[in-house]
Amino acid sequence: MSSRTYLLALGTFAVGTSGYIVAGVLPAVSSELRVSPSTAGQLITAFAIAYAIGSPLLAAATGRWERRTLLIAALLVTGLGNAFAAFAPNYPTLLVARVVTAIGAAIYTPAATAVAAQLSDPHRRARAISIVFGGLTFALIIGVPLGSLFGPIIGYRGVFGLVAVMSVAAAVAVWLAVPRIAAPPVVGLRARFAAVGDRRVVAVLAISLMGCLAAFTVYTFISPLLSQSAGVHGNTLSLLLFGYGVGGAIGNLAGGRLTDRFGSRRPLIVVFALLTLVLATMPLTTGTVPGAAIALFLWGLFTWSVNPPIQNRLVALSPQNSGLLLSLNASAIYLGVGLSGMVGAGVIGGFGLTSLAPVAAVLSGGALIVAIASGRQRAGAQESASVLEPVG
Repeated sequence: MSSRTYLLALGTFAVGTSGYIVAGVLPAVSSELRVSPSTAGQLITAFAIAYAIGSPLLAAATGRWERRTLLIAALLVTGLGNAFAAFAPNYPTLLVARVVTAIGAAIYTPAATAVAAQLSDPHRRARAISIVFGGLTFALIIGVPLGSLFGPIIGYRGVFGLVAVMSVAAAVAVWLAVPRIAAPPVVGLRARFAAVGDRRVVAVLAISLMGCLAAFTVYTFISPLLSQSAGVHGNTLSLLLFGYGVGGAIGNLAGGRLTDRFGSRRPLIVVFALLTLVLATMPLTTGTVPGAAIALFLWGLFTWSVNPPIQNRLVALSPQNSGLLLSLNASAIYLGVGLSGMVGAGVIGGFGLTSLAPVAAVLSGGALIVAIASGRQRAGAQESASVLEPVG
């Protein structure tokens, strides 16, 4: 795999850390700015909503930009947002800084994914996508714990400053290593809406939304859930979450390899079937620390392995609109993140913590049904042929 792909992944690591880092410094933000933890948590919601709304709009607005210039600009905006956050004197200013950061991230991730697909050999395209998207996985595994580690030493402002430096460093790396890439051919609004209106595209986006909602409905409340079910906290909880992250990293790479070999449909069906099983049985498997460790590893493995086949499927369905479709997929992911807190809170209020995983299993099962039904329309040989088309 080209070293340029890994440099693009460095950028997704930077923007992913920008998105997740608030979770690691939330107590410090709440204390220093004198806002409640729930109010501080709205920084995560603001980022997710700005990302979800901005991604497709910004993809359309920057459609004529040369791709390397676009990637560099996106990383610099992300760095600016983090620097703004580091110096924000109050909560409203910090909220605006998070929106600025989200704008850069919303541009970079879909564009980097499309560029990686374009620069790779057709038979390794899904693997390239998984590597670039893997930057987000490693942001979750490494970036957030590092924020928690350095926060007490340099303060949350210092943490935001470090992420700003990381974003600028990634921009320099892209400038040095990634060649200039012309913007894809101009696609009229009618053609764009035709691609978005394709029922197969809508089905894939629905799969992405339900899968993300299933994952984060549980993950958002995993600490109190494991505390209640297995009596774990502190270092044990951190190790269990690290195991989830390791499973996610492996799953993301495995999903790319499986998609290159078998296409998108079969991996999606198998993975969602296994994910549904893991979620449905979590009330039984997370009663002990060893059982929770196995359950969380498998949960991370299957959750994060769905991204490469989903994104490969979107690129295959409309290569000339790949940037727009990938940005819509990013919106679906962050919409799922934004909704997960509300869905999870509603489930806890109505049925209790132990009902989170079964409800998530229902959502995952819904994604499985859509994957099976939509795949019958035009999958198989046609997709195999379409993935050989150049990406615009």
